[in-house]
Amino acid sequence: MRSNHFRVIGIALLSSLLALNGCLGGPGKTPPTRYYVLNSSSSAENETVSVAILKDDTVCVGPIKLSQVLDRPQIIVRTSKNEIRIADLERWAGPLHEMVANVMVDNLTALLPGTEILKFPWPVTIPVTYQVTMDITQFDGMPGGDVILKARWGILGENGKKVLANKQSMLNEPIQENTIAEMVSAQSRLLAKFSHEIAMEIKKLEEIKAER
Repeated sequence: MRSNHFRVIGIALLSSLLALNGCLGGPGKTPPTRYYVLNSSSSAENETVSVAILKDDTVCVGPIKLSQVLDRPQIIVRTSKNEIRIADLERWAGPLHEMVANVMVDNLTALLPGTEILKFPWPVTIPVTYQVTMDITQFDGMPGGDVILKARWGILGENGKKVLANKQSMLNEPIQENTIAEMVSAQSRLLAKFSHEIAMEIKKLEEIKAER
C-alpha cells in the first residue's frame, strides 16, 4: 500500500516537472537565431540608373569605420532616442563593415558604369583616381518607424594624398513593416541613397576636372 502511495507521488512530481519545463521553454523550445544580409540596389527589381560614365578611372571604397555600438554580430534596434536593444537572436550573416563595403561597391559599379570599383585594401600598384573613406556613426532603426544613417565621409585624390571632398550625411528610410527583416531591407535602400550621394559628388569632381 505504501509503495503504491510513493509511486503516485512520484508520478505527480514528474508530471509537475514536465509541465514546468514546458512553461519555461525546455529543450527544443528556444527560438532559432535568424541571420540577415544587406543587398545592393542593383539586385533589386528596378535596376539602378547610372549617374555618370567614367572611363579609365578607378574608385576605391574604404576603409569603412563603424562605431563600436554597430560593430557587433547582433542587429541593433533603437527603442527610443537614447536607448537601443541588442537583438541576440537577430544577427548579421557576416561582419557588418564587410557587407556595407560589398554593397557600396556593387551600388557604385551600377551608378558609375565603365569605372573600376575596388574595395579596401587594394594592390598598391593600382593608380587610384578617387578613394572614398567613411565613418558610419549610426545605422539602425525602429521597426515600424525609420532607419537612420549618419556618416562622415570624404573623397581623396592623388592616391590618397589630397582631400577632394569632406562631407557629412544624415539619411533616413521608412520601414514599411514592423519586422526586423523589413528593417534590414530599409537599411539596404538607405545604402542605395548613400551610394547615390557619393556618386553625385564624384560626378561633380569629374566635371571640375574637365573644365580645367
